[in-house]
Amino acid sequence: MQPNNLFTRQKTCYCDTGLLYEQCCGLYHTNKKAPTALALMRSRYSAFASHNADYLMKTTYGSERKNYSKEAILEWSTANEWISLEIIKFTENTVEFKAFYTDENQVKQIHHEFSTFIMENAQWYFLKGE
Repeated sequence: MQPNNLFTRQKTCYCDTGLLYEQCCGLYHTNKKAPTALALMRSRYSAFASHNADYLMKTTYGSERKNYSKEAILEWSTANEWISLEIIKFTENTVEFKAFYTDENQVKQIHHEFSTFIMENAQWYFLKGE
């Protein structure tokens, strides 16, 4: 019988693919590069849900990192309870999505965004969100 802890329990990925976290966004959070902008966007949602501010900073395009703070990302990601992700549409380098969450006041919220990504040196990065 396996011990019941975070390292042995298998759970469904935060990004709503239905795959196990370790077989989905967990791969990108450790060391694998996201193969598409959509995969990167899903992994970034999972990083918010799992409070992985280092990954969010690392996958933000270099010239844009100055606009973000690791501390602010961590504060926002931990203040909210992440419920689900809905992909509305995507192209090679854009993703429109809705992220559903409950805020710190227990009010259900929807973050609707159109994100743009850029590939550099065979790696996808988040460029901007509108």
